[in-house]
Amino acid sequence: MKAILYIGHGTRSKQGAAEANLFTESVIKKVKHPIQQLSFLELTEPTIEQGFDSCVQEGATDITIVPLFLLAAGHIKQDIPDALAPLIEKYPNISVTMADPFGVQGRILDAIAELVTIEAEPFSLNDSILIVGRGSSDPSIQESFHSIAQGISQRLGIKEVHVCYLAAASPSFQEGLDSICEKASGRIIVIPYLLFAGLLLSEVKKEVKKKKKQVHSILLTGALGSHQVIQDIVIEKANGKENASAAASH
Repeated sequence: MKAILYIGHGTRSKQGAAEANLFTESVIKKVKHPIQQLSFLELTEPTIEQGFDSCVQEGATDITIVPLFLLAAGHIKQDIPDALAPLIEKYPNISVTMADPFGVQGRILDAIAELVTIEAEPFSLNDSILIVGRGSSDPSIQESFHSIAQGISQRLGIKEVHVCYLAAASPSFQEGLDSICEKASGRIIVIPYLLFAGLLLSEVKKEVKKKKKQVHSILLTGALGSHQVIQDIVIEKANGKENASAAASH
């Protein structure tokens, strides 16, 4: 019997965990497989082991792992496979496959451009954009964000599009925010490249609020998980119907 095990990052934030649960509940209603479970890599229960065990107890013979991660960094390349390895050994008769993370997709960039257009319209070509990534020491992440920044710039016609990171890469969020505030001639639009609310998004909100008090004109968009496109991508992965062109950035 086919099962889907969704794996989220996990968070200490009750709001973030609630958003992940609501998001997945909505996805589950649109996916026809009989067994579907949400689990988390860290900080939130159920754990990957608990979710996997639950799938097996419900009669799963074939489990597809659907990671709720925007980009392929250490969690996708090492942490999740490490967590799955003993479970695959424990249940040798269970077939296990893993879908790819979202990656840099044209329709995600379209969705971000739509969010900015809705929340910041009318915007000027003098406005600046700051994309805030979670951050990773994996060099592929910075390459991905370079493509994301280019795609957003092309879609919105705004030249000043910069990237910063909340951890493990530079420039840091604080450095990026300070720099763009010093140079900006128009409004600053901050885009958190995060799926759900959580402590990281709370940190972004707090720093943006401080800058607003210093008379900077700053707008902060919401997390990406609120957009229907993100849900559609997860549904496709769960149904095994990923678009072959999904990796295209334009």
